[in-house]
Amino acid sequence: MMNRQERKNMIEFIEMTKEIDKETLMYMTDADVEHIYVSAYNHYIQLAE
Repeated sequence: MMNRQERKNMIEFIEMTKEIDKETLMYMTDADVEHIYVSAYNHYIQLAE
């Protein structure tokens, strides 16, 4: 289970890189947020290479 700070950081990153608003993310489970974060992060890393 992730802590509040981890979730907050993930949500902020997702907001910056995807077109998903904070309110939508707040109602998602930790697993959903983490899945979207990993997807967005991997895409971001691929663009940086």
